Amino acid sequence: MRDETAEDEFFREIGGACAELRQAFARHVGLSAQRVQVLVRLRRDGETSHSDLRQALAIDGASVTRLVKEFEAEGLVRRRLDPADNRYTLAALTPTGERAADELVRSHRSYQERLLDGVPAGERETVLRVLRRIRANVSEQENR
Repeated sequence: MRDETAEDEFFREIGGACAELRQAFARHVGLSAQRVQVLVRLRRDGETSHSDLRQALAIDGASVTRLVKEFEAEGLVRRRLDPADNRYTLAALTPTGERAADELVRSHRSYQERLLDGVPAGERETVLRVLRRIRANVSEQENR
């Protein structure tokens, strides 16, 4: 690319790698990236409002509702009104959903191991330090 700086290339590669990783695993397991994200989030956080899912996953409310209803129809998720505020709907994995999410996590760990094959631990640590520093710099910039 003309006039591309080293910084441009660095951030283009990071962004591209993140997007490719998310999509590649979803294709690997035969689900959309959003379906994977919802199942994993519910497994990790337990019962969660649609609103919190929307914010955490950065997807619109209609998409969250559609995904949760699809999972409900498949017997993977149950929904109920929030007893503290019936304007909100809560979603949680069913026992079948827990098993599916557990299998998804196991598959993801195995997939990650294959992707990191041949990448020495020292190089992984270097990348982690760089990414943590970038995130700290972002936070500092936003707090100015």
